[in-house]
Amino acid sequence: MSTFATPAGRAGTRIVGLGSYQPDTVVSNHDLAQRMETSDEWIRERVGIVNRRFARPEEKLVDMAVEAGAKAVADAGLSPSDIGAVVVATCTMPSPIPNAAAQVADRIGVKAAPAFDLNAACAGFCYALGTASDMVRSGSADHVLVIGAEKLTDWVDPVDRSTAIIFADGAGAAVVGPADEPGIGPVAWGSAGDLVDTIHIADRNSFIFQEGQSVFRWATTQIAPVAQRAVEAAGLTLSDVDVFVPHQANLRIIEAIAKRLRANGAREDMLVARDIVESGNTSSASIPLAMDHMRAAGQISSGDVALLVGFGAGLSYAGQVVRCP
Repeated sequence: MSTFATPAGRAGTRIVGLGSYQPDTVVSNHDLAQRMETSDEWIRERVGIVNRRFARPEEKLVDMAVEAGAKAVADAGLSPSDIGAVVVATCTMPSPIPNAAAQVADRIGVKAAPAFDLNAACAGFCYALGTASDMVRSGSADHVLVIGAEKLTDWVDPVDRSTAIIFADGAGAAVVGPADEPGIGPVAWGSAGDLVDTIHIADRNSFIFQEGQSVFRWATTQIAPVAQRAVEAAGLTLSDVDVFVPHQANLRIIEAIAKRLRANGAREDMLVARDIVESGNTSSASIPLAMDHMRAAGQISSGDVALLVGFGAGLSYAGQVVRCP
């Protein structure tokens, strides 16, 4: 009987580069108060956001993904020809065909590589990172470019204060490559499809709808255990975590999850990403954006143990432990 050949696998994987991009237009709470019934105080108390970035009408999701992806490749010390696959996590493309990834790959200079989009909404980056890690470990690709990119302003009612105060635009990227020792832990992931109606877009002519209180209750009770599962799957304990980078959904949610993790063994000095304050909720882009911003600010260093966890529409969730590049 014939035997199939299989590619040589890798002992481990690691994030070897990061990049990010945000539009130039900063929109403050005071700006939003000029077009809807809200205030700076109300927004800060409810979601913790002070500013967010909105793309210009002519600025496309693919444009932002290209900027972030090219920076991540350069940060990894690689050339586009070194990238074996491109994965774009997004839920806000203006149309389902063509996908973002093939366009992004071509514009960056990654030719003839497999390129696909992945839609797990706000959990998308963690889903894509887990997929990329598995691709490298199995030998399907040497280096995979993972990008979380969203233009949420295309899908948000600009005068709906339940969503317009929260969502924003941007892109964040990471390059996953081989490593002698594992630097990306197993992904802990899942879904709660019975809650699908809590965040959805009804059809192509509709805006994002969100039941804020239902999502808040779900996230503050269900996500900390997912984060703990990711730590355990990596063979670590919560006390090993230096940095906690959750999806930047809402500052109250972030603080509630961090508090629960500390109650279960995380250190008091564990750094918690709060990029939500100045960037808003950028869905699948929020985790790599936060990591890149924290590194630029000198808050995290290479080798730090970071716990990532994404959660959102689906409802979908995923997390893993990584070493910072």
